[in-house]
Parts: sequence; structure tokens; C-alpha cells
Amino acid sequence: MSEYDLRLHGGRVFLPDVGQTEADLLVHDGLIAGIIGRDAPAAARESVDLRGCTVLPGAIDPHVHLGKDIRVPKDPDDAELETASAVAGGVTSMLVYLMSADPYEQVHESAKAVMESGSHTDFGFHFVLGTDEHVSAVPAYVRELGVSSFKFFMNFRGDEGAYLGMPGNDDGFMYELLGTTADAGAMVNPHPENIEIVRRLRKDPPDESRGPLHAWHLTRPPVVEAEAEQRVAYLAADTGASAYAVHTSSAAGLDAMRMQRTAYPNLFVETCTHYLTMTTSSPCGTYGKVNPPLRPEADLEALWQGVADGSVDTVGSDHNARHRSFKEKDIWSASAGFPGTGVLLPLTLGEGLRRGVPLERLVEATSTRSAKLFGLFPRKGVIRVGSDADLAVVDLDGTTEISADSQHSAAGYTPWEGRQAPVRIVHTLVRGHFAVRDGRLSSTLRGSYLSRRHSGASALDAAERGQT
Repeated sequence: MSEYDLRLHGGRVFLPDVGQTEADLLVHDGLIAGIIGRDAPAAARESVDLRGCTVLPGAIDPHVHLGKDIRVPKDPDDAELETASAVAGGVTSMLVYLMSADPYEQVHESAKAVMESGSHTDFGFHFVLGTDEHVSAVPAYVRELGVSSFKFFMNFRGDEGAYLGMPGNDDGFMYELLGTTADAGAMVNPHPENIEIVRRLRKDPPDESRGPLHAWHLTRPPVVEAEAEQRVAYLAADTGASAYAVHTSSAAGLDAMRMQRTAYPNLFVETCTHYLTMTTSSPCGTYGKVNPPLRPEADLEALWQGVADGSVDTVGSDHNARHRSFKEKDIWSASAGFPGTGVLLPLTLGEGLRRGVPLERLVEATSTRSAKLFGLFPRKGVIRVGSDADLAVVDLDGTTEISADSQHSAAGYTPWEGRQAPVRIVHTLVRGHFAVRDGRLSSTLRGSYLSRRHSGASALDAAERGQT
């Protein structure tokens, strides 16, 4: 090639099976076109000096909720503001949960149009399923819409999901869903909570003696999560399905999945940034209310051990952009969830390195493993010739002060307000375009839709064969 679009010069590049390497990257037509020595000749229309920085695969946030009611992105700012938060934090792709009791063909079309009109990141979708019609349509969703991962709320019994417009279901529905996704090469992402236990605990007088976040934790203790994970894992094994336990919050939940995985391999674990960086004693008050709840320190430590040893596959944000006015209430009436996609990489990377977790494991958890599990590898999640030039350029010796203003989100707050993340995002590139340059957000929106024909075990098999 006579001339490349871009040369990224002088940085340390994280390469698979090698780690940090002194090398230059060449970018052309949005792809990584070359990985060369620093002194190797190669002409490019632009060269950017990255001395002192490390180039990582762009982070992939596998767990995002968009829209002011968290169901579906409907307005341009649902996409623009929240994906701005993402790229400011080094996220280059996100997978967004769409939630509706209606058939998803039209929901998908309208949400895709909103995202394409205003997204800084590339994006794909998961569907939240709740009707028999949804289950019957799974093969078509995979084949025609490119959606191959499906959430099921195990706690939506009776009218529990009515506030989000979702019908009640049971384990029989979940069993059929697992079997259908297994046949389609797809994956179920269960929200694992035993709501019958929660309902019993709701009858007890609230105990706020150790603060509001600890009180909320007591209403949904770890057994609620762990029992549900055991149940869905067992049924997944019986049906041959892949199951991905979202937002694992506790040592008990992680241990349940570890135990089930000794007998059946197609079980995967996600935790979230907040479970790795906040506890029931954090000072954020009702801003930190979430389901599953924040846990005590011992659970945080157990989850970090899971990240280090690989029993935690991925880290997501469970980003939720409801406005701060929904949070500024007591712990019992405040809404659950908060924005977090913008801190996923700086906090997970910074805190992990501080704890001695190898960079290789942190890159896997924040990027590569999600790409492999959700049918995006090797297009995403890795720095190699032919892959998309999705890159997070980071200063591992820098710091970032987290504030609502720097997060861009329409929520108007962050539970990490004032916290220092021990790394700094310098640039974020999405398919070779500077979505963030020298910390400044680009006004050019280049995000595109990610069609995914495989998730779970079938996606891992495709990744092994070098296919997407």
C-alpha cells in the first residue's frame, strides 16, 4: 500500500499472546492494516505520537440499558449522550438491551434507526423475551435481525415486571427458551433473582442501622442470586443451552456458577464495575441503589479473585440513564440502577492493576471475552491485522477524576462522584476514527450496527475457526 490513513507511533501496543510490545499501528479504511517496528518505513496521511501511552483493544460494554424508561432508545440524545459517555471512557462497542412485550421486528427497526442517527460507538442489541411469540421468533431474530442473545428476568413472576410492561413468567417458559436458543446457536442472559424469597423478606421490618445500602442488600441477599443461578445453570445443562449470568454481585453467586461449570461448560459469568469498586458502606447513598444490590467488602474481594482467575468472564456496566430525580428519594422508593459505561474501563483497569491483576486478564475481561462470547471476534476485541481499528489509548500512569460533567450522561449524576481512577483515557478510536482525541469528544458520529449470528458456545466455536 502506497499510503495509510493513520500511523499510531511510539506507544506500547497490547498484542494477543504477547502483551505490551513496542510497535506502531497502521490504519486504513477503518481497519488495522499493519503492525510494524517503530523505525520501519510506512507512509501515512497522518501520524500521531503515542509516546508514554499503551494501546489496548477498545472496551466492549456487554450490558447497557438506554432510553429514559430504560426499555428502548427513542430520542436522539438516548444514543448521543450515553455513547459519548462510553467513548470518553474507552468503550468502542456496546450491546444494548431492548425490552418490550411487542414483537421485536418493529422495535428493532426503530431502535436501530435512533442509534444509527446518533451513536459514537458501534452497537448491537440483546432482546428481553417474555412471551411465547418471542420464543417462537428466536430463530428469525438470529437469522434476520442479527440478534443472538436474549435476556430473561427470572424475577418477573406475577406482576413483578408490569412496571416495565413485561408479563409474568415461570420456569417452564425459561426451560422452553433455553432449548430454543440452544437449537439456534444463541444464548440466554438470565437476570437471576428468586423473587419468592424477596417477597418473604419484604415482610420483615426494614433495618437501616448500618445505612441504606446495607438495608437494601438485606432485602435481596446473595442466596436470592445464587439459588437462581443454580437453577438456570442446571436447566441450561439439560437443554444444551448457553447461559450468561448477568451482573453477578456476590461470592455466593460466583461460587454457584463455578460449581455448575464443573459439570457443564457452557456457563458464563459477568460482573459489573460497581460490584468491583463499591460496597454497602460506600458514601453514595441512594445513588448506589441497584439490583442486585451492592454487597459487603468480602463479596467485592471474591469477585476480584474471580476476575483474576478467569471464573468471571466479563465486566459490564449495567448502564442506566434514568435522571437523578428518580434517585433522590429514600432507599425504598428510589429507582434502581445508575450510569456506568464511562467508568467501566478506567475503574476496572486501574483498580485491577493496583491489585496486581495481570493486564492480560483485564483486557480479556473488558474486551476480548465479550467479543468472543457475543459473536464479534476477531472483528472486535483484539489488535491484529484485519480487525477493526477499535482502540483505547491509555496513560497507565495518569489519573481521572470522575464527575457527572465528565460522564456526559443525561442522568446528571454518578455514584462515583469525586473518585480518582488510576488511569487516563487519552484517545478512543472507533474503526479508525478519533471518537475522543486528547480527551476531547468528537462531534462526528460514526457508530454502526453490529449484526451477530452467534452467541455463547456457538460463538466461541466460530471464534476458534476465525469466523464471525
